[in-house]
Amino acid sequence: MSTPDEALPVAGTVVLLRAADQGFQVLLVRRPDRGSFAGAWVFPGGKVEPADRRAGEAESDDARRAGIRETREEVGLAIDDLVPLSQWRPPVEAPTRIRTWFFLASAPDDEPVPSADEVAEIAWVSPAEALAQHGAGEWVLFPPTWITLHQLTGFVDAESALSSAGVPQLFQTRVLDTDAGRVFAWEQGQLAAGTLPWRFAPS
Repeated sequence: MSTPDEALPVAGTVVLLRAADQGFQVLLVRRPDRGSFAGAWVFPGGKVEPADRRAGEAESDDARRAGIRETREEVGLAIDDLVPLSQWRPPVEAPTRIRTWFFLASAPDDEPVPSADEVAEIAWVSPAEALAQHGAGEWVLFPPTWITLHQLTGFVDAESALSSAGVPQLFQTRVLDTDAGRVFAWEQGQLAAGTLPWRFAPS
């Protein structure tokens, strides 16, 4: 019998990396001011659909196919070599609960062409630049995006980031009430733990 978390819908998210004059950049898309993650900056991706599933294959493979398909649909880029980075499990308090796999991939040479229905704006930025935009109140980043970007600031180039991935990290998100207010807490496998403010506005 499956557990409640095992029965959750699954999604795949793709973090595209490209070389830059100084280090590397990631592709972020701003969602329209409606629907899921309204107005927020996210990586391309979406839920696993029936066409992404293969009998007998792992959930991560389904999520990989969903990430490839969604990247093509949202920004018109064809990718095929994805490296697993992390899996995010939502807190039980979340109104919509989706278990999401994150993958790293080298961006193709083609320029992205955003889908008018799903993407309001796109940007190639360094992880540090994206975090600075959020800290200044210019961009909205949700916890999985913020933490992924924060982790990527530890690498000097795209190659080192890609080579470091492969064994996905598990992030189990929880909501805790503390003396400082309500916070997100996450457990990163057995390696680390931390908390972030409920409104999630780190600088």
